[in-house]
Amino acid sequence: MGTTWTVKLVAPRNADLHALHSGIQSRLDDVVAQMSNWEETSNLSRYNASAAGSWHALPEDFFAVLACALDIAHASGGAFDPTVGPLVDGWGFGPSGPMTEGFSPGAARAHVQWRRVVLDRSERRVQQPGGTRLDLCAIAKGYGVDAVAAYLRAQGIDAALVEVGGELSGFGRKPDGTPWRVIVEGWQGDEDEAHEPRVLALDGLAIATSGDRWHRREHRGRRISHTVDPRSGHPVANAPVAVTVAAADAMSADAWATALTVLGTTEGLALAQANGLAARFVDVRVGADGAEGSVEERMTSAFEALLEP
Repeated sequence: MGTTWTVKLVAPRNADLHALHSGIQSRLDDVVAQMSNWEETSNLSRYNASAAGSWHALPEDFFAVLACALDIAHASGGAFDPTVGPLVDGWGFGPSGPMTEGFSPGAARAHVQWRRVVLDRSERRVQQPGGTRLDLCAIAKGYGVDAVAAYLRAQGIDAALVEVGGELSGFGRKPDGTPWRVIVEGWQGDEDEAHEPRVLALDGLAIATSGDRWHRREHRGRRISHTVDPRSGHPVANAPVAVTVAAADAMSADAWATALTVLGTTEGLALAQANGLAARFVDVRVGADGAEGSVEERMTSAFEALLEP
């Protein structure tokens, strides 16, 4: 996944930590082997290269992620779309390398439509309609967090804080009886302008953050976000600096954070509020001269209710 993982856990003194470490890495390797579009031999890459009309039996992990991705694509009106692969690659954010001069967002967008993906949920298989290239990077990392947490529970670990590339999930209590507490991604604009940290207790809760604070680059003299809007075919303009979503599972939090980033603060906040999502938006106001100004934070009532006093 091109990132790191960490796990903090409460275990008996005689626990075999080397075995736990190996088991965690193995679960994450499973996710990569099934859903990485950077690995030519992954299940996802083989699906992307397959012939139109072909059916593909899915491993359990891949099926769970794709089913969730399609559900969130529907709920978000296509702001999240697991078929966004051609656009991500075309804009230079995927495994194909830097953006090429001949890239046409319009032509690529013709192959981006989540409704074309036929998922047979009863048989756990998916059809390739032809030219569809799945990209699950905005959801599979969150699933990796959930997979590690489930593995630890199965090994008898009653309390752990799991982190993969910044996405987090916590369960159980530390030895002193307190929950795992994390500071939600903040923002510092000017050096003298610090903003109040937001703290969440993670006990059966996961959080994920998206936004263009971390991944953006210059293209023809303008800054473009790494988050591509599947509906327009272009990187999101004026994307929120950060969108954080808290949910029962990191997979859903990961995907919704991306969807709400695409929708933007106004539309995204309204959708999150209407659906009872716990979401927080951080925006930087830009003046008429293009200079960044004050930072604005907005959150849903569900997110506000989770904040530590």
